[in-house]
Amino acid sequence: MVIGVPKEIKNNENRVALTPAGATELRKHGHTVYVQTEAGKGSGFTDEQYTHAGAVILPTIEEVYRVAEMIIKVKEPIESEYPLIKEGQLLFTYFHFASSEPLTHAMIARKAVCLAYETVEKTDRSLPLLVPMSEVAGRMAIQEGAKYLEKPMGGFGILLGGVAGVKPANVLVLGGGIVGTQAAKMAAGLGANVTIVDISLARLRYLEDIMPANVDTVMSNEYNIRELIQSANLIIGGVLIPGAKAPSLITRDMLKLMKPGTVMVDVAIDQGGCFETSKPTTHENPIYEVDGVVHYCVANMPGAVPYTSTLALTNATLPYALQLANQGWKQACSTNEELRKGLNVVHGKVVFKGVAEAWHLPYMDVKELF
Repeated sequence: MVIGVPKEIKNNENRVALTPAGATELRKHGHTVYVQTEAGKGSGFTDEQYTHAGAVILPTIEEVYRVAEMIIKVKEPIESEYPLIKEGQLLFTYFHFASSEPLTHAMIARKAVCLAYETVEKTDRSLPLLVPMSEVAGRMAIQEGAKYLEKPMGGFGILLGGVAGVKPANVLVLGGGIVGTQAAKMAAGLGANVTIVDISLARLRYLEDIMPANVDTVMSNEYNIRELIQSANLIIGGVLIPGAKAPSLITRDMLKLMKPGTVMVDVAIDQGGCFETSKPTTHENPIYEVDGVVHYCVANMPGAVPYTSTLALTNATLPYALQLANQGWKQACSTNEELRKGLNVVHGKVVFKGVAEAWHLPYMDVKELF
């Protein structure tokens, strides 16, 4: 198969979808790999390293899309890329269709085969291609939250871990999944008082067992959230419904219950956000204020630490990319249920129910493709 790796062009996106090591593996299986020049530069990989690994360097994104049967990316295509996508071309990347109606309609119109990292799902319901970036984003949420709690950045002016004789900050984590667990670990390690809320009692029992003494667990419901936000200094939104829009757990009217200078970090922004007042921001302009509350809603948080993020992501995606390249998407998805669940839009049809429901579009059962 002919595989193309374009350079990411989303604002401050420095990750790359394939490392030179990955290119070597694909070449060993007889596949041709084309990489856009400087695609790996932001993650610390040179064109020479890709060439040494057996890849062919192409100067423009247009050439990469033109020659490739399968495009491997990190982030969803942006508007300037839409015309480059060919009918029947396989795109393997993060899409988050439920948060972008224009992207959904564009991929339907291009009749591409869109296989989304975020909905590839194992039998235990874990999301293997979302986990590594959720780990990074969860940990980053605390770094960024601590920074924006500083007074010059618009925050309350509290040190996350406090000092002797001064209480630490209160951190509220919404969701006890991968993002929430990593965020709680980081915040607890810095000495903050942490509360995690989740709707699963089994998950809360597990977290209660593994977390340090400065982490409390509370059942998630509107009453408890309204109580907790009144004393919170930093709130992390890490709620996920795979492939569907995130629920709004904090509504606009709740902001008046918070202290001025409270910071909210919405890690769920890729799926529409779990705060009603959330809107996507960039690393260039990461924050805005609503009613005195600082909102950090960067849609590609792991892109700020591309070396770590690229290696973590490609460790997870490469085995699936090899299956797709070796067998073709149809055969690979018919025999591997994990990959089949990653199919979202195929030849102009929406085959993932959460996406169809988000935008009130006709839905076709993915099994009808096989």
